[in-house]
Amino acid sequence: MTTQTSDLLAAAAPRTVDVVRGITDDQLDLPTPCRDYVVRDLLNHLFEVVVNFQGLAAKRPVEWAEKPDHLGDGWRDRFEVETDRLVAAWSNPSTLEGVSPGMGLPQTVVGGMALLDLTVHGWDLAVATDQPYQPAPEAVAELHGLVERLGPTARKMGVFADPVTHPTPTDSPDLAHLLTQTGRIPTWPTPTP
Repeated sequence: MTTQTSDLLAAAAPRTVDVVRGITDDQLDLPTPCRDYVVRDLLNHLFEVVVNFQGLAAKRPVEWAEKPDHLGDGWRDRFEVETDRLVAAWSNPSTLEGVSPGMGLPQTVVGGMALLDLTVHGWDLAVATDQPYQPAPEAVAELHGLVERLGPTARKMGVFADPVTHPTPTDSPDLAHLLTQTGRIPTWPTPTP
C-alpha cells in the first residue's frame, strides 16, 4: 500500500541518499546555502528530519530539542535505512488523516514538509559538496504549492529566508523557482547581483 506522500518521498529519497553517500569526511566543515549550517550540521538536521517524521507519520510526539550527532560509524548506510523507513512510515493512508498532534497542521502538510526537507536539503548538500543533483520532478511540482502556502509563516519563524530575485537557470527553472521561494540562490555560492 502506498500514498501520494510515500510515492513522492520514494521518488525523492534515492536522489538525496546518493548525495549523502557522496559526501567525504573532509567536506563536513564546508559551508552550505543554509545560513549558519556547515555540511555536518545540515546532515545532522536531515537525519533528525527523516527520523522524527517517521514518528510524526504515526502521530507520535517527537523531540526536536535534542541535537544528537548522527555521524558516527556507518552514518551513510544508516541515513539510507532511515530514509527507507520514512517512506514506509508514510505509506499507510491513515497517516494522512487528521491533524498532527505535535505540529497542529494537517497530516498531509506534515508529510509534505518531510518531502520539502529531503528535496531542498538534498540540493543544499549537493551544491555545498560540488555534486550533481537532479530532484524528482514530481516532488518539485508538488512542493511549489506547499512553499506558497507555508512561506509567510515559515519566514516569520526563520525557517525560510525572504524570497530572492535571481536569474533563473534554464536547465531547471522549476527547481530554481522553488529554491528562490525558500530564500536560496540557485547559483550558490554566486552572490545575488
